Amino acid sequence: MDLNRLCVHTITTKPWTLLQALQSYQNAGVGGISIWQNAIENIGFAEARKMLDDHEIEVVSYVRGGFFPADSEAGRSQAIGHNKYMLDEAAALGAPSLVLVCGAHPGQSLQTSRAQIKQGIEAILPHAEDLEIKLSIEPLHPMYADTRSAINTLAQANDMAEYFDSLWVGVAIDVYHLWWDPDLYQQIERCGQHNNMVAYHICDWKSPTNDMLNDRGLMGEGCIPIREISDQILKAGFDGFHEVEIFSEHYWNMDQENFLGLIVEAFNNIYS
Repeated sequence: MDLNRLCVHTITTKPWTLLQALQSYQNAGVGGISIWQNAIENIGFAEARKMLDDHEIEVVSYVRGGFFPADSEAGRSQAIGHNKYMLDEAAALGAPSLVLVCGAHPGQSLQTSRAQIKQGIEAILPHAEDLEIKLSIEPLHPMYADTRSAINTLAQANDMAEYFDSLWVGVAIDVYHLWWDPDLYQQIERCGQHNNMVAYHICDWKSPTNDMLNDRGLMGEGCIPIREISDQILKAGFDGFHEVEIFSEHYWNMDQENFLGLIVEAFNNIYS
C-alpha cells in the first residue's frame, strides 16, 4: 500500500494547526487529509481553502455532521439546518464527503432515534446532491449508543444506505467501532456489492484501554486484525484512502512530528 493511499485526520494530530498538518503530512508523503471542523474554526474558509490549494494533498472528507435525534421538533430542525451548513462548509473546502456521526438521544428508544436519523438524512439529501457531496453514515461501537449514534453495526448502516439507494449516501467503515462484529466480513461484502463504501478508518484497540474515547492505538498496537479487515475491504472493491483517525491523550502529548513518523511506520508495517 503506497503512502499516497494514506490519509490522516486532523484530529489525529490535534495540537497542530491546519497549516502545520498540511506541511508535515505533505513532507511525510501522506496523500490525503480529512478535516475536522475545529481545525478551521479560527481560520475561515477562504484562508483554509488557500492553504489546501497551496499543498499537494487531497481533501478526503469533512468531519463531522449528523446528531439528528432530539426530543423536540425544534431540536431536530436545528440539527438539519446545522448539517446543511456543514455541507456548505464541505463544499467550500472541496471535500467530496461529509462523515455523519448520526446521533442518539438517551430519553427515547433506539428505534425512535434511528427513525429520526432517516428523516434527517432525507431532509439534507437534496442539498448534498446539489453540492455533489456524499453523506457517509458511520456506525459507532454500541458503547456510544446513548448519545453518539443509534447506528451501531455495519448491517444497520447498510440498511440505511440501501433504503436511500442514492449515489450520494454511503457508509464509513471504522475498524475501532466494528472489529468485534461477527458479521463484519459479510457486511463489508454487502457494502461493496451495493457500491456504498465511501470511507475506511483505521487505528487500533489497545488492551487494556484506559479511556474508551481518547486512548486509541496506532495500527498494530492492539487487538484489531487490521490487515485481515483491510484485505476484505480491498476484496469488496474499495480503492479509496485508508484514513488514520486516532483520539489519544497519550499521542497528543507527544511531539507531533515524532507521532506522524510512528503513523507512517505503522501504516507501512501493516501493509508491507
